[in-house]
Amino acid sequence: MTATKQKIVPHLWFDTEAKEAADFYCSVFPDSTITNITTLHNTPGGDCDVVSFDLSGHSFMAISAGPVFKFNPSVSFMVNFDLAQDKDARARIDEVWSKLADGGEVLMPLDTYPFSERYGWIQDKYGLSWQLILTSPMGSERPFIIPALLFVGDVCGKAEEATDFYLSGFKRANRGEMVRYPAGMEPDKEGAVMFTDFMLEGQWFVAMDSAREHDFAFNEAISFMVSCEDQNEIDGYWKMLSAVPEAEQCGWLKDRYGLSWQIVPDDMNKMMQDPDSDKVDRVTQAFLKMKKFDLAALQRAYEGR
Repeated sequence: MTATKQKIVPHLWFDTEAKEAADFYCSVFPDSTITNITTLHNTPGGDCDVVSFDLSGHSFMAISAGPVFKFNPSVSFMVNFDLAQDKDARARIDEVWSKLADGGEVLMPLDTYPFSERYGWIQDKYGLSWQLILTSPMGSERPFIIPALLFVGDVCGKAEEATDFYLSGFKRANRGEMVRYPAGMEPDKEGAVMFTDFMLEGQWFVAMDSAREHDFAFNEAISFMVSCEDQNEIDGYWKMLSAVPEAEQCGWLKDRYGLSWQIVPDDMNKMMQDPDSDKVDRVTQAFLKMKKFDLAALQRAYEGR
């Protein structure tokens, strides 16, 4: 498991399958477990299961909140099988691929490519996308699972600008590799981002441009929860990231590139995982009325004041 608390947590929106999907992912990836399940009552979508789980040391959260948003490949999860760290990486990539492929859809076959001798892109039976890659032992060490952002359509060509923007606003941030498209790879423009990885708050992300025709874009099916120490930090990230006023709701926002984030207080987990259901219900009803979270108001609701 990770040695330090993960500050940015991917949040997955399901119709009704959050618990089922979390169980499935925990069966696919080693050293994985569900850490908490809470049911929120009397929300606009009815009763909603919220599931926290760890996959090989990477924290995730999932919610069953109705058929509102669907996953698409604009946000995927890159899984690094590193021969330098695991001598059985070749066998493991095939094993994980087989499990994810059951009921899923192949986007790029598991095969040899110029950038890797073993790579594939798969959409699992829930629609979530995974990129499995056998990494070079000579390359820089990276975490096992990394969120990957694909800039397409209206934001194609913005991967470098967007990652510069994120790097400027988050702490403990730096860029890793940058690989640009060469000439002759139309429709992708020479100099656009073929691949870059970057660190925010000590966590790695990947970004890529693609000028090919895609019928998808960033949406709320996958958002990134940023845990904040206090109201000042909530205010700071909200001011930096929020660019679509009509998308602001219950701590959610959209940035200038259409990517969804949730800006939440550190104490939120404690409040929402309290065994006292009355406390959970009071906090739920309080935050349903908010756009940006008011930490003091949430604490008053939690305490029944």
